[in-house]
Amino acid sequence: MAQRIEVLDRRALNRALLARQLLLERRRASAASTIEGLVGMQAQAPNNPYVGLWTRLEGFRPEELSQLIETKAAVRISLMRNTIHLVTTRDALGLKPLFMAMHERGYMRGSPWGRGMSDLDVAAIGSVGREIMAERPRTVAELTKLLAQRFPGRDALAMAYGVRYMVPLVFTPPRGVWRASGPVALTTFEAWLGRPPGPAFPSEQLVLRYLAAFGPASPADMRAWSGLAMRPLFEQLRPRLKIFRDSRGAELFDTPRAPRPHGDTPAPVRLLPDYDNILLGHADRTRIMPEGRHLGLFSSAGQLQGSVLVDGFVRAMWHPRTEKGATLIRVTPFAKPLPAGDRAAISDEARELLDMVAPGQKHDVAFGPVKD
Repeated sequence: MAQRIEVLDRRALNRALLARQLLLERRRASAASTIEGLVGMQAQAPNNPYVGLWTRLEGFRPEELSQLIETKAAVRISLMRNTIHLVTTRDALGLKPLFMAMHERGYMRGSPWGRGMSDLDVAAIGSVGREIMAERPRTVAELTKLLAQRFPGRDALAMAYGVRYMVPLVFTPPRGVWRASGPVALTTFEAWLGRPPGPAFPSEQLVLRYLAAFGPASPADMRAWSGLAMRPLFEQLRPRLKIFRDSRGAELFDTPRAPRPHGDTPAPVRLLPDYDNILLGHADRTRIMPEGRHLGLFSSAGQLQGSVLVDGFVRAMWHPRTEKGATLIRVTPFAKPLPAGDRAAISDEARELLDMVAPGQKHDVAFGPVKD
């Protein structure tokens, strides 16, 4: 007789995700172990991991993460989906090789720069670019100028982005250090970490780590998160995994001992940074987003926004602002006004976040549309 497969409804999937993402209860853990447990943190905006760790960890201090970056124990690199992630150095070395072929395809086939490079010696450009970027951290603009000197008459900007995509590079401080600023500068793994990427982690390990952080999930979910097609590995791992179905009948995989709380488990209000990976970890995002809603990461004015979780789901966006001399978080609900109890909980959480991001300054929390 065939084994009956358990069906997990939307709330059960939501609570499983929140538990693994440390959003049901803050944990007392190190920043490094948390970053590894999350398989990296989205870091397009360099300060976002600080907010992401604050919302997950008890007693998190920004200085802890800054020290990891300054001592080269953590780095910002291009990784999943060809976007910038903060990872530990151990993960940078082991994960980067798994994504290099995807980065090259993304440049040659998916970018406006690579489409005109088919007649060029891409390997030679990469070799020269690696040499230039190893000398010291440089911006793409600096790299473009130097490549123009080495390859006159060619599209130097397109070549610079080729180096950016296809040569393993690290984004260097001070950008990414708390309260510091600096240009978007990069250098090679060898120059910054003393060695090239590798050896690569086994791909099976990446699947298991993804499921531990984002499961139960499908191969399509992992592809949305990573940009990699891993279905054969899911099949290979099937005997070691638990199998579920969602309410629509889709097959989901999970590690056997991962937490799967009941769908009625209470979920506290949480403020997430822009582009938090919890919003980008699945092809079907209804386990965290309201039905019929897209991510809504940009306002009509193009301003980045964070997300507000209420009862485990994104119900509003939050915007850091300066209004009337105060550092303010303005909360904009998706639709109807939030109940008074939820507004109070959001205000409390927002004020605690403001204590970290703007200590000693006048704070305020407001509800309603962003005022231009």
